[in-house]
Amino acid sequence: MPVRVLLVDDEPLVRAGLRAVLEAQPDIEVVGEAADGAAVIPLVRQVRPDVVAMDVRMPLLDGIEATRALLRTVAEPPKILVVTTFENDEYVYEALRAGADGFLLKRARPAEIVHAVRLIAEGESLLFPASVRQLAAEYGDGGGNRAAHAELARARLTEREGEVLRLMARGLSNAEIAARLVVGTETVKSHVSAVLAKLGARDRTQAVITAYESGFVAPG
Repeated sequence: MPVRVLLVDDEPLVRAGLRAVLEAQPDIEVVGEAADGAAVIPLVRQVRPDVVAMDVRMPLLDGIEATRALLRTVAEPPKILVVTTFENDEYVYEALRAGADGFLLKRARPAEIVHAVRLIAEGESLLFPASVRQLAAEYGDGGGNRAAHAELARARLTEREGEVLRLMARGLSNAEIAARLVVGTETVKSHVSAVLAKLGARDRTQAVITAYESGFVAPG
């Protein structure tokens, strides 16, 4: 089945460009478009996308609030890929904190756009880990976030789960973690699932942000 994508951006040319790039792929289908975050929830319910590619800054409801509303309202929400003009942007980091699964620059090359959508849909690796680390270093409270620290303390990760979380933060996929730890991929998937469940994280991105903000992993 193709990856179903919903495009949300107030600039028609951006939507048209993304549609052209994505629909050129046999395994990706653009199932809808919206010009503002306020239209996201009804459209998601109507077209059931796997991934929402959403501008972070829009006039009525921006990508941060749209992400929060979507995750709060829809029982089985799609993956959320924030699309932004600027890489080192506090808005992007706030969107990731709100629950977005990754971000993509509007100036990205077509191959990078396709790769980002596929990677987000699969959910087995962190998108642009170096950029997430840089954002966490600048906007992530320097490892002193009390809520994140308390969340990590409550999680009581095992030594192996902590090791897996550190490797997740470096952007390693399940297969790469398995090779590093000399275990099976299914074992790694079990560890990743346990880490997410214990941290109450929706996906790898939120788990890694908690790791950075609690000081468990240094973003620098």
